[in-house]
Amino acid sequence: MANSSYRTVYAFAREMYPKRIKLEMQYGTAGFRSKASNLDHVMYRMGLLAVLRARYKKAVIGVMITASHNPEPDNGVKVVDPQGEMLEQSWEAWATKFANVVDEKLEDTINELIKEFDIGNMGDRVEVVIGRDTRPSSPHLTKAVMDGVLALAGKPIDYGIVTTPQLHYFVVCKNTNRRYGQPTEEGYYRKLTNAFKKIRGNNYTCGKYTNKVLYDGANGVGAKKVKYLKEALGESLIIDMYNDEIIGSGKLNYLCGADHVKTHQDFPVGVPRIPNARCCSVDGDADRIVYYYLDDKENIHLLDGDRIATLIADYLREHLTATGISELTIGLVQTAYANGASTEYITNHLNIPVACVSTGIKHLHHQALTYDVGVYFEANGHGTVVFSNYAKDRMKDRVKNESFPIQQREACEKLLSLIDLINETVGDAISDMLLIETILHAREWDITDWEACYKDLPNRLMKVSVKDRNVITTTDAERICQTPDGLQDEIDSLVSRYNKGRSFVRPSGTEDVVRVYAEAKSQEEANKLAAEVAMKVYEMAGGVGTAPEVPA
Repeated sequence: MANSSYRTVYAFAREMYPKRIKLEMQYGTAGFRSKASNLDHVMYRMGLLAVLRARYKKAVIGVMITASHNPEPDNGVKVVDPQGEMLEQSWEAWATKFANVVDEKLEDTINELIKEFDIGNMGDRVEVVIGRDTRPSSPHLTKAVMDGVLALAGKPIDYGIVTTPQLHYFVVCKNTNRRYGQPTEEGYYRKLTNAFKKIRGNNYTCGKYTNKVLYDGANGVGAKKVKYLKEALGESLIIDMYNDEIIGSGKLNYLCGADHVKTHQDFPVGVPRIPNARCCSVDGDADRIVYYYLDDKENIHLLDGDRIATLIADYLREHLTATGISELTIGLVQTAYANGASTEYITNHLNIPVACVSTGIKHLHHQALTYDVGVYFEANGHGTVVFSNYAKDRMKDRVKNESFPIQQREACEKLLSLIDLINETVGDAISDMLLIETILHAREWDITDWEACYKDLPNRLMKVSVKDRNVITTTDAERICQTPDGLQDEIDSLVSRYNKGRSFVRPSGTEDVVRVYAEAKSQEEANKLAAEVAMKVYEMAGGVGTAPEVPA
């Protein structure tokens, strides 16, 4: 790299974005997340890293500024690879190193990475596309990323306020010469809505299905952006919007949004409590979605990522069978958080292979790519469907070949339209909502019909604050705790006392907490098992603050 470029890089690092904090930053499953005030130097350095990654891959790279479901004082950043996937794991370590190195060693670290990957085209003006959510801190942090990109002579393209899935979509569009779609918001909406309307036709209400959904936008970008979708859909789907406050209202994710509904199993503030009305909530950057409803006794019924995955997988399995292309494989990918009843239903009733992987979309996405049709969802509502190029080509060929039965050709055409409705790059709350509404419409179901497919095992999710989350290590897709010594034995002993009991613990990827999950035959037992396991974590893994309260 030329000396003049170095001077630009380090002048900015020292003068504009110095590393003032001693806090050790770690690039996790969701990138970096912290208080926004801690992130100036991190954002600048991720701009540098994105340019180097773009030059190494000879492709457009994305940078998304968001903290998703975290409260508003937080913010974060993650780097998006050329095909819309999460940053390659080997580069996560480099991201961590860039974020933590002292200013005086930043030049050495950049040179070390350049040498490691033999990045010789340092004069290329590569593109880095940047998006942000609605947090008040995001514009300032965007400038820091852009300054980092410019410092290494990259070309920053600022998309402004967009959902995380939209940013992933833009990256893929640019790297496929627009074969995936047009890299604009208009192109994104046009692709989804055209596919939705084509599949649905003019019959908006079918059987028990009604074309209306109550939508909780979490006071974030998902509220802002769905307004455009609503206009484009017209009467084909009526979206009643709630929690769509203006930017800077200070209410992002507060008592609303997908994470609130999933974690607390509580109705979001602001959404009318209408019995049996179909409701959905997205999170702060619109990559998660959960559905729910209130029954006549005002009890909330949650249809989370597990329910979404089973609904989609069953529908795709039927259509895949109807194509007559027998060699195409379908599989469903879950994490340990998946409800045991959903796994049993998928395996024994749907006869679809199920794989369990570690928490984190990158793990699910990678495993899903091993199938021709891979469905993956985390229980929190983050997921999508991916199709192999082989599957797409086989279906396109069959549509064109009139020697095949008309039913097979129509099934292939339906699946190809569904592919246009799906954002294959990453979990996308808006795309997933349209896919769910498409399937419910085709089934002529209301939300209670969907829920009736199987009965969830009662479960409870808790978290325990600890001094250092890294004392917890796991194996077997996070289902077995390796350290501290003896903790897994204690968990096994507790689980053995409960009918249909299951529990596991794992360290958070973003904060010093340990997450505890438990299932049992009754809700009371699930609550007690979770509390007992949480207490063992508190005692054996360096718990801090108030100890978990175990019910009598």
